[in-house]
Amino acid sequence: MPFRPSPSRSWLLTAPLTALAVLVLGACDSGSDTGSAAAAGPSVIAPGKPGEGNRTLSAEDAEEQRADDDSPNAADVSYARMMIQHHAQALEMTELVPKHAESGRVKLLAERISAAQGPEITAMRGWLKNHGEKETGGGHEHDHAAMPGMATEAQLEKLRASRGKAFDRLFLTLMITHHEGAITMAAEVKSQGNNVQVEEMADDVVAQQTSEISRMRGML
Repeated sequence: MPFRPSPSRSWLLTAPLTALAVLVLGACDSGSDTGSAAAAGPSVIAPGKPGEGNRTLSAEDAEEQRADDDSPNAADVSYARMMIQHHAQALEMTELVPKHAESGRVKLLAERISAAQGPEITAMRGWLKNHGEKETGGGHEHDHAAMPGMATEAQLEKLRASRGKAFDRLFLTLMITHHEGAITMAAEVKSQGNNVQVEEMADDVVAQQTSEISRMRGML
């Protein structure tokens, strides 16, 4: 006599298969939604080249454009020009250290800053020249007050007049703010610029100056 499963046994055999089918279909639907959302992504404001207006691109279009063309835009050029001046002020501050500072650690820090930022200025000047851009943008320097972290002339005068521990503390305080400003500028060009070399220079600024900020805070 052939075997005939009871109704209850048939339900036990088919239920796991039904559940498995539901899970597979659910996973496919979920993956499709996720892919659509990722493909859509947020819109990106892309600064135009010097003299051109900004454009709004999808995240996908912006990535494709970046992969095909990394020619400098207005944000890249502005960053290089401003960072040259920003670094120059840092060097002006470090030049005071040998004769004004008391702490050996402050003196070593100043040497590190000078050794790093001097060559970075040279690299940015070279980058501007290679791309046919002038360092000052038509003979007009950027307003120091418009650049984040820059010390005012009054603060620099106070630093020049300080000696010993008072100098050390003021130098560290001003340099921490200066470094934080440089990191802000680097983050902005990373989001708005288009040139790979400028992005690499900005990455170096963020990595190095973040480390130095931590060191300086520990010295206060």
